[in-house]
Amino acid sequence: MSIRLEQVMYTYGMGTPFEKTALNETNIEIHEGEFIGIIGHTGSGKSTFVQLLNGLLHPTQGTVTVDGIDVGLKTKAAMDMRHKVGMVFQYPEYQLFEETIARDIAFGPRNFGLSEAEIDERVREAMDFVGLDYQTYAERSPFRLSGGQMRRVAIAGVIAIHPEYLILDEPSAGLDPAGRREIFSGIQRWHEEKNITVILVSHNMEDISRMAGRLIVLSQGDIILDGEPLDIFSTQQETLRSAGVAVPPVTEVLQYLQARGFHLNDRVHTMDEAISSLYHCLRGMPHAH
Repeated sequence: MSIRLEQVMYTYGMGTPFEKTALNETNIEIHEGEFIGIIGHTGSGKSTFVQLLNGLLHPTQGTVTVDGIDVGLKTKAAMDMRHKVGMVFQYPEYQLFEETIARDIAFGPRNFGLSEAEIDERVREAMDFVGLDYQTYAERSPFRLSGGQMRRVAIAGVIAIHPEYLILDEPSAGLDPAGRREIFSGIQRWHEEKNITVILVSHNMEDISRMAGRLIVLSQGDIILDGEPLDIFSTQQETLRSAGVAVPPVTEVLQYLQARGFHLNDRVHTMDEAISSLYHCLRGMPHAH
């Protein structure tokens, strides 16, 4: 089970004066159960890349297959396979349109022809996933919620279809830190419990470092780095800077201290790990005894 891109290119405005290639010849495979982070400067091709994964865009050249089926075809199998790839856009609240929260979340499962009992179960499960109490919110209008709550409803609508691949394009944009932590803890839990593949586009390097097991870096339509996040953040700072992205702030601080003679580990995921690394370094220094 995987998503595979073979010789994929995408060009906007083909044959017009505004023609622009957003993704150059790309070959990559995304495996079942991976948690992948995607980073890159604005205009690097990130959004184009993820929209190709679920058939929202069709390649100008090459093929995109999900579990061996070409999602660019107009067959029933291709349509069914596209439903296995759930997409949460950068501002997913713009996807809301139903009169109540429950009906909005139920839209996808209802389109799949599930029974009312199954639909109700999925709505309740998805609302629990994003931290919205069913009794309190089910019959409310989604348009009378705060921005953060609307974001949660939109994410719940994607979760309710039970995607095997979950694509998140800056899902925490505009959320406060507590809201961001809650959404991401739910996504991590879903990833671990259901073994779904998660593909996260984010500008937040700390989120990527903490959650992703694989990092893809895009620059001007090319994949320039693909590997384990801490390896990339530790050894590829110049390549990252040339692509217009930075290492996580906590890694940057530790590398600054390393350059000034502190013998500490910069391969950390969180601030707590960084503090622990610094603590053990200071404890081992001669003047600390």
